Formats: sequence, C-alpha cells, structure tokens
Amino acid sequence: MKKFWITTLGCKINQYESESVRERWLSMGYEQAANDAEADEIVINSCAVTAAALSDLRQTVRAINRRNPEGKIIIAGCAAQVFAKELSELPGVAEVLPQERKYELLKLDKKPEATDGETIFQPFEIDDYERSRAVVKVQDGCSHRCTYCIVPITRGPSVSREADDVVREIRRLLDAGFREMIISGINLSHYGRGFADSFDFWDLMERIEDEFAAEWGGRVRLRISSLEPGQLNERALEVFSRSALICPQLHLSLQSGDRQVLKRMGRGHYKPEDVLVFLDKLKEIWPVFGLGADILTGFPGETVEEFQNTLEFCRKLPLSYAHVFPYSIRPGTAAAVMKGQLNGKTKKERGRILRELVEEKKNSFLQKVLEMDSLKVLFQNKAKGICEFYSTCILDEGFEEKVPRDLVEVKPVAVKDGCLLVKIK
Repeated sequence: MKKFWITTLGCKINQYESESVRERWLSMGYEQAANDAEADEIVINSCAVTAAALSDLRQTVRAINRRNPEGKIIIAGCAAQVFAKELSELPGVAEVLPQERKYELLKLDKKPEATDGETIFQPFEIDDYERSRAVVKVQDGCSHRCTYCIVPITRGPSVSREADDVVREIRRLLDAGFREMIISGINLSHYGRGFADSFDFWDLMERIEDEFAAEWGGRVRLRISSLEPGQLNERALEVFSRSALICPQLHLSLQSGDRQVLKRMGRGHYKPEDVLVFLDKLKEIWPVFGLGADILTGFPGETVEEFQNTLEFCRKLPLSYAHVFPYSIRPGTAAAVMKGQLNGKTKKERGRILRELVEEKKNSFLQKVLEMDSLKVLFQNKAKGICEFYSTCILDEGFEEKVPRDLVEVKPVAVKDGCLLVKIK
C-alpha cells in the first residue's frame, strides 16, 4: 500500500488544497504515513509570496530528502509555477506541478475543462479537516496587479466558486462537527467576477447567513480570512449588522498608511483615512472587535516621512495584531525594477519599530477583553483555543479535562505572555 505525506507551506488556501488531496488519496486506498521519513510520496504545497518563503521551501526539500532519500517528492503550489526549473534540480524532487496542473494531484479520471476559454475553479473540495477550524475556499487567483505581488503570476486571474457549492461544503463540515469555518480566498474583493449575474462577496455572505443562521446562530461562527480596504463600505456594515454567524474580527490587507506609497504599490484605489471612518462606524455594530492587518514596510522609495505616515496611521488603528513584512523583491513584478530600493538594515529596522507598536496595541486590546464577562472559545486542544476576537486563550490550571468540542463559554481572568488566561464558566 502506497504511503504518502503532505507538507503545506504558506496560506490557508494551500492548507485547504492539501486537505482536499489528503481526502482524495485516502479514498483511493492510500495510507497516510506517520511522518515524511516513512512516506513513498511526499507532496510539498509551496509558497512564493516572499524570498523567505522560497528559502524555506528549499530547506524543507533538502531536509525531507535527507530523512527519506528514496521518497518521491512532488512540489506543487505557487513556487512551482515560477521556479519550476530551479526546484526540479533539488535532491529528491520527482515532479514539479504548476498551478494549471495541480488538479492532477486529485488523480481525476477526466481533466476539468473550461468553457468559453475562461479560467475554471479547480475541483478541490473537502468533507473534513485535520485542524479544529476548517477553511472554506470560495475564490482563487487575483486580477489586480499590485506592483510588489507575485500572486497574480503564481495563481493566475481571479476565479470564483459557485455559491451553491460553498453552501454544500459548509453543510458537510457542519455535519462533520466543525463549529468554526474560515471563508477564504486570494482576493475576496474579486469574488463573483465572471458570473453571469451580479453577485459579490457580500451577497455570498448573505446567502450563507440565510442558509444557516436560523439553525446555527450562536453555536457556529464564520471568520473572514482577509478583506481589501475597498470592501469596507455600507454594504459590509449592513451584512455585519444582521449576521448571527460572522465573528467580530476582521483582517485587512492594508499594506501601507501612506497614500503615495499605496499609489506606487498599485493600490491607490483606497485612502487610509477611509478605513478609519469605516472602523468608527463598525463600533456601533461591534463595540469590541479584533482587528488584524498586513503591513508591508520598506517598499522601494519609501522615505522617512512616508514610513512615519504609516506608523502614525497604525497608531490610530484599533489593532489587536498585525503581520509586518519587510519588502522583498519578487521576480517578474514591477516593483522589482523600481528605483530607490532600500537596504536590508533599513527595512529590518522599520519592521522592528512597527512590530513593537503592534505588540503595544495587542496588549491594550487584551486588557480591554479582560474586562468582559464572557468569551466563546473554540479549543484546538485541551488547554488552548481561539476566542471570537481571534485572541489566543489558555485554560487556567485544573480545567483541561472539561473541554467539549463545541464553542465553550469562558471567563477571562488574566493576561499572560500575549494570551488570555480563561476559566470555563
């Protein structure tokens, strides 16, 4: 019996596709190995969003090959699309599958065909998940070419999943016992492009609400993976105000708080100050909410003043966490050949300053949550979980054996090491 192992690097979409492959191979009679050293075939689902991601991939391949010289390594994912030749020369690599061939991992009898030459939503789907929170993929690719971003090259143009398929998958996951699902895509603002009828991401969220809120409101929650600032409009507020399922937490692809930097990034379609206006309105719906952001610092030509503008903007945001990335050159992007490339020391220092600010914001947010009477936590194991605001919660001593699988009502009692200590109510 063939034994396999899947290693996933990068985003939640990669996690979702890996899960789909795992389920498919198990259904075909393959056996999941205990680790990569015991596998006959090893799939590495790769990332290419930063130079560090590619470095991690190379290290991963070499480490697996040392542990398992006879194992057949298959590299799929974003790095496979752009760096196929380089990756094929790494030790142990038997095959590199670009994105347009990644469906081959599903070992389908028939190749999925596009109609009218359009990009298809590849046939990945899931019934289960190896993690406590399941990802539901609703969109892939991106048709907006930010000057720093390699994703449109690695994943191609935007393509959306039909709402009926999304609803069916959520129902399967509910039947399997999942009580939190992450609605995910590469660029959710592009959801619905290419559909015959006008139907966008907020229409999808309303459809899901209509299908499940009456039965599952208060017992199940949906988390939105990442939103574009341009999606923060009155329609979004309307959806949030009537939802019994959506978590009071957002993650925003902000990238910068300076308008000139945003223009050079190809992201001049929103103004940082508009985000602040939206968040003020959101407080009327969610008096407390978690807020995360992606922030890219050290972009080509970023002046001291422009960096300070981003820093000041972040000071105004009610952040509970953020992912701070120093800019790294990605081949084939417009920013790679821009003048004014900053040195590594400057980028690293600006990243450090931003991370320190984010840490202060996070601690302030946790202190605010500490004043609340109760939270609902989905535990990932017997002692650790995530609350509705996406803050990590750890059970106080002596409560480990009382954790059911559903959302658990807890009381926050202290803040320790960037986490909330909680007790079951």
